[in-house]
Amino acid sequence: MATPITHASFTLERRLNAAPSRVFHAFSDYSSKKKWFGGPPEWFQGESSLDFREGGTETDVGGPVGGFVSTMHAIYHDIVENERIVYSYEMLLDGQRASVSLSTVELAPDGDGTLLTLTEQGVYFTEEDQVAGRKEGTDGLLDALQVFVEQD
Repeated sequence: MATPITHASFTLERRLNAAPSRVFHAFSDYSSKKKWFGGPPEWFQGESSLDFREGGTETDVGGPVGGFVSTMHAIYHDIVENERIVYSYEMLLDGQRASVSLSTVELAPDGDGTLLTLTEQGVYFTEEDQVAGRKEGTDGLLDALQVFVEQD
Protein backbone atom coordinates (compact mmCIF):
# COMPACT_ATOMS: atom_id res chain seq x y z
CA MET A 1 0.00 0.00 0.00
CA ALA A 2 1.35 3.42 -0.96
CA THR A 3 1.96 6.07 1.66
CA PRO A 4 -1.02 8.44 1.78
CA ILE A 5 -0.39 12.04 0.74
CA THR A 6 -2.47 15.12 1.44
CA HIS A 7 -1.78 18.67 0.26
CA ALA A 8 -3.25 21.39 2.44
CA SER A 9 -2.73 24.97 3.48
CA PHE A 10 -4.02 27.19 6.23
CA THR A 11 -3.63 30.78 7.40
CA LEU A 12 -3.84 32.01 11.00
CA GLU A 13 -3.89 35.62 12.18
CA ARG A 14 -3.20 37.21 15.55
CA ARG A 15 -3.46 40.81 16.65
CA LEU A 16 -0.71 41.18 19.24
CA ASN A 17 -0.30 43.98 21.77
CA ALA A 18 3.44 44.17 21.10
CA ALA A 19 5.58 45.96 18.54
CA PRO A 20 6.74 44.01 15.47
CA SER A 21 10.33 44.18 16.79
CA ARG A 22 9.30 42.36 20.00
CA VAL A 23 7.42 39.70 18.04
CA PHE A 24 10.33 39.23 15.63
CA HIS A 25 12.71 38.88 18.59
CA ALA A 26 10.49 36.13 20.03
CA PHE A 27 11.13 34.11 16.83
CA SER A 28 14.79 35.03 16.31
CA ASP A 29 16.29 34.77 19.81
CA TYR A 30 16.87 31.20 21.06
CA SER A 31 16.22 31.86 24.76
CA SER A 32 13.04 33.82 23.95
CA LYS A 33 11.74 31.19 21.54
CA LYS A 34 12.25 28.39 24.07
CA LYS A 35 9.85 30.17 26.42
CA TRP A 36 6.86 29.88 24.06
CA PHE A 37 7.68 27.33 21.34
CA GLY A 38 7.24 23.72 22.38
CA GLY A 39 4.90 21.10 23.65
CA PRO A 40 2.92 21.02 26.88
CA PRO A 41 4.85 21.30 30.17
CA GLU A 42 4.66 17.54 30.77
CA TRP A 43 6.58 16.77 27.53
CA PHE A 44 10.28 15.93 27.64
CA GLN A 45 12.66 18.23 25.75
CA GLY A 46 15.30 16.59 23.59
CA GLU A 47 17.71 18.18 21.12
CA SER A 48 17.06 21.86 20.47
CA SER A 49 18.95 24.40 18.36
CA LEU A 50 18.33 27.66 16.50
CA ASP A 51 20.62 29.23 13.87
CA PHE A 52 18.38 32.13 12.86
CA ARG A 53 19.74 33.44 9.56
CA GLU A 54 19.02 32.80 5.89
CA GLY A 55 20.33 29.30 5.27
CA GLY A 56 20.33 28.60 9.02
CA THR A 57 18.56 25.69 10.63
CA GLU A 58 16.44 24.87 13.65
CA THR A 59 15.82 21.54 15.37
CA ASP A 60 13.39 20.75 18.14
CA VAL A 61 12.80 17.25 19.54
CA GLY A 62 10.31 16.32 22.25
CA GLY A 63 7.16 14.49 23.13
CA PRO A 64 5.11 13.03 25.94
CA VAL A 65 7.16 11.02 28.43
CA GLY A 66 6.94 7.36 27.38
CA GLY A 67 5.08 8.30 24.18
CA PHE A 68 5.94 9.31 20.63
CA VAL A 69 8.96 11.44 19.72
CA SER A 70 8.25 14.53 17.61
CA THR A 71 11.17 15.97 15.64
CA MET A 72 11.11 19.26 13.72
CA HIS A 73 13.94 20.22 11.33
CA ALA A 74 13.66 23.69 9.73
CA ILE A 75 15.66 25.72 7.21
CA TYR A 76 15.28 29.51 7.01
CA HIS A 77 15.01 30.82 3.45
CA ASP A 78 14.05 34.50 3.70
CA ILE A 79 14.27 36.84 6.69
CA VAL A 80 13.35 40.52 6.67
CA GLU A 81 13.87 41.92 10.16
CA ASN A 82 10.61 42.86 11.90
CA GLU A 83 8.60 42.04 8.73
CA ARG A 84 8.86 38.48 7.42
CA ILE A 85 10.22 34.99 8.07
CA VAL A 86 10.00 32.24 5.44
CA TYR A 87 11.12 28.73 6.32
CA SER A 88 10.52 25.14 5.37
CA TYR A 89 10.39 22.30 7.84
CA GLU A 90 9.82 18.60 8.12
CA MET A 91 8.08 16.86 11.00
CA LEU A 92 8.99 13.32 11.99
CA LEU A 93 7.02 11.13 14.38
CA ASP A 94 9.13 8.35 15.89
CA GLY A 95 11.67 8.90 13.12
CA GLN A 96 9.16 8.62 10.25
CA ARG A 97 8.51 11.71 8.08
CA ALA A 98 4.95 12.90 8.71
CA SER A 99 5.00 16.16 6.73
CA VAL A 100 7.03 18.79 4.88
CA SER A 101 5.82 22.39 4.98
CA LEU A 102 6.61 25.87 3.72
CA SER A 103 5.65 28.55 6.24
CA THR A 104 5.57 32.32 6.08
CA VAL A 105 5.23 34.58 9.11
CA GLU A 106 4.32 38.16 8.21
CA LEU A 107 4.45 40.98 10.76
CA ALA A 108 2.64 44.24 10.03
CA PRO A 109 2.33 47.25 12.33
CA ASP A 110 -1.19 47.54 13.74
CA GLY A 111 -1.48 50.70 15.82
CA ASP A 112 0.83 50.11 18.79
CA GLY A 113 0.78 46.37 18.10
CA THR A 114 1.33 43.82 15.37
CA LEU A 115 -0.85 41.90 12.97
CA LEU A 116 0.81 38.49 12.60
CA THR A 117 -0.23 36.34 9.63
CA LEU A 118 1.11 32.79 9.43
CA THR A 119 0.51 30.82 6.23
CA GLU A 120 1.51 27.17 5.97
CA GLN A 121 1.46 25.06 2.81
CA GLY A 122 2.08 21.42 3.59
CA VAL A 123 2.40 17.92 2.25
CA TYR A 124 1.24 15.38 4.82
CA PHE A 125 2.19 11.72 4.60
CA THR A 126 -0.44 10.48 7.04
CA GLU A 127 -4.21 10.49 7.22
CA GLU A 128 -6.02 13.75 6.55
CA ASP A 129 -6.79 14.40 10.24
CA GLN A 130 -3.08 15.24 10.56
CA VAL A 131 -3.87 18.55 8.81
CA ALA A 132 -6.46 19.53 11.42
CA GLY A 133 -4.05 18.56 14.18
CA ARG A 134 -1.25 20.66 12.67
CA LYS A 135 -3.50 23.71 12.40
CA GLU A 136 -4.66 23.23 15.99
CA GLY A 137 -1.08 22.79 17.22
CA THR A 138 0.12 25.87 15.35
CA ASP A 139 -2.82 27.85 16.74
CA GLY A 140 -1.75 26.78 20.24
CA LEU A 141 1.81 27.92 19.57
CA LEU A 142 0.51 31.33 18.47
CA ASP A 143 -1.52 31.50 21.71
CA ALA A 144 1.70 30.86 23.66
CA LEU A 145 3.55 33.46 21.55
CA GLN A 146 0.82 36.00 22.31
CA VAL A 147 1.09 35.43 26.07
CA PHE A 148 4.89 35.70 25.86
CA VAL A 149 5.09 38.94 23.82
CA GLU A 150 2.28 40.66 25.72
CA GLN A 151 3.75 40.06 29.17
CA ASP A 152 5.49 43.00 30.84
